Amino acid sequence: MKTYSYYPGCSQLSSAEEYGVSALEVADALGIRLETLPDWNCCGASSAHMTNHLLAVSLPGRNLARARERGGDLVVVCAACYHNLKKAQTEILEDEKLARRVEAVVGADPRFRGRIVHLLDVIAEEVGLEDLVEKVTRPLEGLKPVSYYGCLMVRPRGMITSDDPDNPRLMDDLMTALGAEVKNWSYKTDCCGGSLSLTRTDVVVKLVNRLFEAAEEAGGNCIVVACPMCLANLEMRQREGRLSFKLEHDLPVFFFTEMLGLALGLPGAEEWFTRHLIDPLPLLYGAGLA
Repeated sequence: MKTYSYYPGCSQLSSAEEYGVSALEVADALGIRLETLPDWNCCGASSAHMTNHLLAVSLPGRNLARARERGGDLVVVCAACYHNLKKAQTEILEDEKLARRVEAVVGADPRFRGRIVHLLDVIAEEVGLEDLVEKVTRPLEGLKPVSYYGCLMVRPRGMITSDDPDNPRLMDDLMTALGAEVKNWSYKTDCCGGSLSLTRTDVVVKLVNRLFEAAEEAGGNCIVVACPMCLANLEMRQREGRLSFKLEHDLPVFFFTEMLGLALGLPGAEEWFTRHLIDPLPLLYGAGLA
């Protein structure tokens, strides 16, 4: 197995700690070596680009400089970090003037030419879905997830190269390999309104309500995500929205790494669920998975 530099991102050490912990434990269980990028910094999340373009490129650019020094590919789990790092890499490599300006700001060469890959892609490449099936000790029978990518992993077009940007399938295929009954729906890449979460809650509640309605209409009993902002938004607005939703929703939301850890029988996996606002244990108990 290859060794990858790993960019954890801020959320995986705070509001989405269960995502960061489950990602590292799942990777280790699958023989994927992730080495945290030394002295990494925030990628700018969703606000830097609204403030200053040079800042918005330099924040991820500093991490790219660290990745360049390490060599090899860079693995990311947060959709926002993935988006920001890949977008900055493209701009820096295509604009020499900008690259020099970023280098002056961060004090190192940001021209990282390695791949920036999501952990989803690494699992598919390094382990393979067929071999993953053989590693499953607790098939996720009884779970009927819909896969939700959100908007940042697939936009702008060309951001995602290993899957269909309009109808990505990798997360579906992964959940199927784990024994879940994946439900098809057409909202995989719709926005949940994450960047408007504090400023336009009224808009966000409508967007989230539409996602829940579509997931339930498709026959799903849970949602699987690869973005900490999406999970937080879906969980928070699910409760708050009961005052304004047409129907009440009570769908658990999981990180794909949590589902992996559960299916692989990793010890302590159930502890990750205690950090969720929407308790998934009733669903898991009902399915005989907890």
